[in-house]
Amino acid sequence: MPSADTAAPFQPAALAQALQTATSAGSAIDAAAWPASLAPADIIAVHRERAQRWGDSAQAPQYWKSGGPGRSQPLGHAPLPPQGVHAGGADLGGTPFFLRGVEAEIALRLGQAVDAAQAAALDEASAAELIDAMAVSIEIVDSRWQQQLQAPAALKAADLLCHGALVLGPWLPYRPVDGRTQRCTVQIGAQPAQAFENSYGLQDPAWLLPQWLRHATAHFGSLRAGTVVTTGSWCGLLQAAAGDAVRVQFDGIGELRVQL
Repeated sequence: MPSADTAAPFQPAALAQALQTATSAGSAIDAAAWPASLAPADIIAVHRERAQRWGDSAQAPQYWKSGGPGRSQPLGHAPLPPQGVHAGGADLGGTPFFLRGVEAEIALRLGQAVDAAQAAALDEASAAELIDAMAVSIEIVDSRWQQQLQAPAALKAADLLCHGALVLGPWLPYRPVDGRTQRCTVQIGAQPAQAFENSYGLQDPAWLLPQWLRHATAHFGSLRAGTVVTTGSWCGLLQAAAGDAVRVQFDGIGELRVQL
């Protein structure tokens, strides 16, 4: 494993393999052994190497996360391993999470294939026309770093933006969502239910589509119909524990449960 003090060039494949091995083994690795600062191109290269290792070597990944705290700040994007995508009601009690962070989200699904040329020409309205379905989603936030959320930002980004698992509810026909009025409720274990209104920094999940589509197609190739992107948290980052049941409800959209 490379030392943070070495002058050797950064090897994305080495970090990707270390993260993939840690994910498979349910173990954590020491961030101090890796460079604390990485160029954006290096982070993308790690994501590409990760995707090859989980089986997306011949095509762009089908599952993604994208989001950010607000429209004036940069978005983050990461492909997600299909092995960590689950249907509502899943029991993830056997998954060796370290954090069990909970984010209530809305996932969007492409109704057609999109290539880089198409993505380059999109605006918010034309990008939304590519979406055929939406679903309530829960992202379980986790980390392969021993330092967890205290790891350097670049290493957290390389770790698929702290992704642990994605749970998807039933697909519904797509309609625009107004973050100013949409209500979201989250219940975790025996904790009191928490309601969130006007809490989604991007206001409309579809707002991020042009940026995400340009990123994904530029670095991973054409996206197939049925590609899914989960679009960021409406509840901040909430904390669950092993054994907790999690319920997320978006008024007028649906409800989703997962067992941790």
